[in-house]
Amino acid sequence: MTCTRLATLDDAPVLANLLRANREFLAPWEPLREDDYFTVEGQRAELQAALDRYEQGTGLPHLILDDSAGVIGRITLNGIVRGCFQSCSMGYWVSAAANGRGHASAAVRELVRLAFRELRLHRVQAETLLHNVRSRRVLERNGFLRFGTAPAYLKIAGQWQDHAMYQVVNTETR
Repeated sequence: MTCTRLATLDDAPVLANLLRANREFLAPWEPLREDDYFTVEGQRAELQAALDRYEQGTGLPHLILDDSAGVIGRITLNGIVRGCFQSCSMGYWVSAAANGRGHASAAVRELVRLAFRELRLHRVQAETLLHNVRSRRVLERNGFLRFGTAPAYLKIAGQWQDHAMYQVVNTETR
């Protein structure tokens, strides 16, 4: 069974190991990373920054867990904006071993539920590379609708790449 939980600084060693083991697998979908990103110290710094955003109310960093395998990825609500926008962006990844088994779909479902029911957000946005068919399917399975394409949106794998833009709207906040 898949679930998520808030990340902690104590998760740095397991995340560093998981990221090192999946470095090549994740490379086509991620920004270029310096070697220190894949160390315990690098992950501790990443987690501290994410937890600082959590304390400020602008982020929600979670780990994706599997009952049998433990930590298998991350999912985060980023750029939470309140006021009249009540929106955020979501990003996620799962390890190669966990890929294609429904874990990302379950984690997205859980974080959307948290965004809508607990954080009372109106909208969750997610962006994916145009050729990332699996990620598009994850979003579509969770009710996300594609609303456009953003040219040269993010620098992924060392190149500015176009992204498909998706969103799901909380119908209970209308």
